[in-house]
Amino acid sequence: MSTIDRRRLLQGTAALAVSATLANQALSTSAAVAKGAAPLGEPQSLDGRPFPAYDYSRASKLPREMTGYWTKSFGDRTVKVYISPETPIRSYFTVIAVPDGVATGEFLQRAGWAGIADRREEGLFVLEPGPGGWGGPAEEAAYVEAAMAFFQNNRYFSIFGLHYLAGYGAGAAALEAWAVAHPLRVISQAYVDSPGLSAQFLNSYAGREFGGETDGYTPVEFPEGFDLIRYDETVLPTLYIQPDRNSIDASLSYWKRANDTERRARDGGVYPQRRDSRRWMTSYAGPISQVVVQQRPAGTHRIVDFLTRYTRYENFFAYGNQLFERADYARLGVQVRTMMVAGFPREYLVHVPRSARRLWGDRAPVVFVWPGNSQTAKVFFDATQWWKVAEREGFVLVVIGEQYSATSVSVSHRDSNTFYRQLRELITDELAVDPARFYSTGQSAGSAVTQNFAIAYPEYFAAVASTSFTTAPDAAGTVGIDGVQVPASGRRIPNYQIYGYGDLAFLAGDLWDETQNALDGWAQYHLRTNGLTLADVDTVAGVRHGWRDRFQTWTWRDDDTAIPVLKLSKNLYRSHNTMAEESPLLWDFLKHYSLEPDGVRYYSKSAFRRPRDKKRL
Repeated sequence: MSTIDRRRLLQGTAALAVSATLANQALSTSAAVAKGAAPLGEPQSLDGRPFPAYDYSRASKLPREMTGYWTKSFGDRTVKVYISPETPIRSYFTVIAVPDGVATGEFLQRAGWAGIADRREEGLFVLEPGPGGWGGPAEEAAYVEAAMAFFQNNRYFSIFGLHYLAGYGAGAAALEAWAVAHPLRVISQAYVDSPGLSAQFLNSYAGREFGGETDGYTPVEFPEGFDLIRYDETVLPTLYIQPDRNSIDASLSYWKRANDTERRARDGGVYPQRRDSRRWMTSYAGPISQVVVQQRPAGTHRIVDFLTRYTRYENFFAYGNQLFERADYARLGVQVRTMMVAGFPREYLVHVPRSARRLWGDRAPVVFVWPGNSQTAKVFFDATQWWKVAEREGFVLVVIGEQYSATSVSVSHRDSNTFYRQLRELITDELAVDPARFYSTGQSAGSAVTQNFAIAYPEYFAAVASTSFTTAPDAAGTVGIDGVQVPASGRRIPNYQIYGYGDLAFLAGDLWDETQNALDGWAQYHLRTNGLTLADVDTVAGVRHGWRDRFQTWTWRDDDTAIPVLKLSKNLYRSHNTMAEESPLLWDFLKHYSLEPDGVRYYSKSAFRRPRDKKRL
């Protein structure tokens, strides 16, 4: 028997064993999955299929015509895509590498993946072996790269931007190799019956370093002596279920090092991230990552529970990439709502933390959040971790959904003024809130909405604080809101902006360089409304603070009261995308201000915890 024939025979034997294991795992999921789940049927082809039409009957969801089971060809190879009936735009997806010797549709049903995707309203992207079974990572690299490139950028469906990975058998190594090469794009990973990767392959990536460049944005220049992040310092939660003990050591060592884990495993084969870990990717959330080696069989629910404990944001720039705890909407009581706005259904999220009534009684403050361009309310709820700040501080969080935009699988802001007016009335009528403490924030295009409101309608909010987009009146003294030019009010409103060193080109530099850009125009307008000049800043050098002193902050105060009225922070170690570390900074500015019905603004040093300390602004 030739070596090739022997290899195929062994692959076939292993496939039968894995199939039997997976059949048992399928029975260990829920009864609803094991029994009564409808077959997926034959997949429809995406090859040459027209892009889906806009589906304005659905708020922030993928077009109805795209739900179901699909196949896409890459030469002589294929992938499968499963989109659950209620999958939103920019949904979380799990990328699955199925084992040899299984029918993909049957596997997704029997292992429970399709049913779980339906219940979680998420998608599945499925890599499949070739006719001769899975090859090694090097053999599979071209197929996996081509498939993942399509997955991450196509006009049939859209994704969160970072992914969960689940690999089985010989397919696990091919998927793990992609994770090693693209660690910023993976939230968490799990592998069943994995052979692992070779030390040679892992070492070829381990020492690579992430620089300061992001396509389309200003390059970040690091100070002299700055230690760049290595690939093998990228925190990535990892679960191995029944790995091959003869070959897993190199992979296990690599991910333990990447996650900066303790040397010895705790009960259950858990290697937790060290409590004193200084990894960049957990600088905000703390040491939440882990590597787990589980020698007993486990069902799909165990894999999903592990993977979805986590979320992550920023898939290009390592120094802004952060791992977090993923919000559990059911546990938190997050409400996913819709309302008709200008004739179309629009989604928005409302989170009333349990701390709201305890801290504020029936007068809780409200933060309205406007996501960045293409980002749904659900994406931004997780990515910014505003919900964590709300839990601690007791304010009501309202995250505003967008409308279909450039394509039928993407969204942007539209009818924002109408939407806000309707939301303001609804929130005031339905919830125990304080209308004098309504605040606005947003990122990028959402920051543009917030900043334009601050200029045109400062009476909307007690204060505003946003990230990575500034606006100022044009030569005619107007700003654009929903396609209409609205006159600038010329009235002041407390305002805070955070931007990145590597941000949009019109934010490059600072207020003291020789370049006049949108940053300068924003500052000049708001300084003028407060009767201040650039020279009234607290210190030209700025105050350094935050993780590794990443923030450089300038503050201007009212001449008469010394109350802060304008603030600017530069995040020296991020590109355009916001970071969760910025949300508490924004709140720490907003919380001190109120706007009473008579139009008078107040500042409270205690953030209205002590009712008699407020001062008129």
